[in-house]
Amino acid sequence: MNATSLSAAELARFIDHTLLKPDATAHDIEKLCAEARECGFYSVCVNGSRVVQARYLLEETDVKVCCVIGFPLGAMAADVKRFETEAAIDDGAHEVDVVLNIGKLKEGDDKYLLRELRDVVEAADERPVKVILETCLLTREEKIRACHLVLDSGAQFVKTSTGFGSGGATIEDVKLLREIVGPRFGVKAAGGIRDAQTALAMIAAGANRLGTSASVAIIKGLAPHAGGY
Repeated sequence: MNATSLSAAELARFIDHTLLKPDATAHDIEKLCAEARECGFYSVCVNGSRVVQARYLLEETDVKVCCVIGFPLGAMAADVKRFETEAAIDDGAHEVDVVLNIGKLKEGDDKYLLRELRDVVEAADERPVKVILETCLLTREEKIRACHLVLDSGAQFVKTSTGFGSGGATIEDVKLLREIVGPRFGVKAAGGIRDAQTALAMIAAGANRLGTSASVAIIKGLAPHAGGY
């Protein structure tokens, strides 16, 4: 993809406008949703307790509501992730981003991970599931194995990072994930994407979704070169 030719409006459709801070208030979520409506972002990404509010605020718009599951550590029991997914869907979430159990991956317990991911996919009831790998904590071999598990699980995306780890998305990781999952599977880059140049570079590397809390600044950074919103 020639990312450099994207307009601001086209770039906005790649973005999950994100607010996952523990101290986010209802007023903050209201602001997030207003920005998403104004800029035309693909979705807002929020914690589970904010799904109902976001869904209400974005009624009759094209902006979807994404909910994080098992966030940010991914280390809770698999049944908890399944229940959390069911609750998010019941509250109106259109998509879920679930954190992979990193310790289980490092132990080589692929059977556990595949069962957990398939349970989340089933609970999502045909809504897209993105699996967060937290690539900053993984070796190259672990990233490859994780991608194959995600492909086998029925999920629709691999995602680089929570944004709460020791590192975020890198061009190298996005390229690697795209290489492993192939041209048609979803790759979401998240963590540390704060300007238009970085956002476009992630898309050029193979990302077809971006998670960022700096979405408005990214779009404004591109707008003078691409004809505004």
